[in-house]
Amino acid sequence: MRVNQSVAKWLGAIALLAGGLLPLAGAQDIVIGQIGPFTGLPAPDASQLNQGAKAYFAQLNKAGGINGRKVSFFELDDTYKPDGFVAAFEQAMQRKPVALISPVGSASLQRMFADKLLDKHDVVIMNAVPGAEPFRNPGHPRLFHVRAGDKQQIEKIVNHARTLGIVKLAVLHQDIPMGTGGVKVVTDEAARLGGMDVKGYQSVFKPEDQAKAAEEVFKSNPQGVIVIGAPPFAAGSVSALRKVGVSQSIFILADTAPGMLARVAGADLARGVGIAQIYPNPNGRTKTLVRDFQAAMQAAHPDIKAYAAFHMEGYVSARILGEGMRRIRGEITPAALARSLQSMGEIDFDGYRIDFSKSNAGSRFVDIAVMDQDGKLRY
Repeated sequence: MRVNQSVAKWLGAIALLAGGLLPLAGAQDIVIGQIGPFTGLPAPDASQLNQGAKAYFAQLNKAGGINGRKVSFFELDDTYKPDGFVAAFEQAMQRKPVALISPVGSASLQRMFADKLLDKHDVVIMNAVPGAEPFRNPGHPRLFHVRAGDKQQIEKIVNHARTLGIVKLAVLHQDIPMGTGGVKVVTDEAARLGGMDVKGYQSVFKPEDQAKAAEEVFKSNPQGVIVIGAPPFAAGSVSALRKVGVSQSIFILADTAPGMLARVAGADLARGVGIAQIYPNPNGRTKTLVRDFQAAMQAAHPDIKAYAAFHMEGYVSARILGEGMRRIRGEITPAALARSLQSMGEIDFDGYRIDFSKSNAGSRFVDIAVMDQDGKLRY
């Protein structure tokens, strides 16, 4: 049987829209998407988030889905560029997703707010990377943050530094909202604790500029350094600081994966760096949440033998979406999902707690792990 040209063109457009990433959703499927830097960012953040989310959705679908409806999950590459993010967002909306999971990139999120994409389109966003304060306060009613924010991470680091006897802190930060907002949080928390001296050093993401800023930090002879910026900036800054002779304690935020830090700075220079952790140890054994996560990953990705925090983040973000959708009575829409998330109260995943009843920031969990000589985290 021949297919006429108009139908053929329509089928071709649909195939292009799908991007070759996943089969098209069935009529009764619940559509969830992910927009992220699958290329462009020299770090596995988006891919690991994707693997974790897919592990949960596979687990959910195998168990019957949501009231018998399966979840169809797709992903689109924004190439780590704000224009790419906007284009991918518009493309994603044609598939009418109920929610998007974990977009990555301060500049892309800033563009999302500037272009009012969440006002133009009917969709919920579950989680965002990074957790910069400008994206949370005032935030947006349909943007839900799973991870503890940069503010909570920085406050934990400042308090941890104080317990170590550090009272003179340098902050090497990038010239983006995450960095400029972060240095203020350091200053405010240090002032609250009292007796701490803080000085900020701003840099753009260029090796020569980071090297100059690192030299200035070295000359000030701080007792500890906090680096705040996108993962490539943070990893490069750690390398620059160690190379100019900064031997004091260095702390970075959770967005920078230990593997990336070890690759950029080298295992020797990365050793001893403290990294904020906003999820339980994904390779641990004691927590029920971690065992559930590991079982889902083993089933979906048997080739992956060691798990990263971004794997856990993708899994938890997807699981919270599942919890929210299960509680909806009636049609599952973005508006119904937002109401469900805000009304479901605290969910305790064996000590990892999520609660959207007071705000759209769900977790305050922060731990600090330290890089060892093998490039692995010690909790």
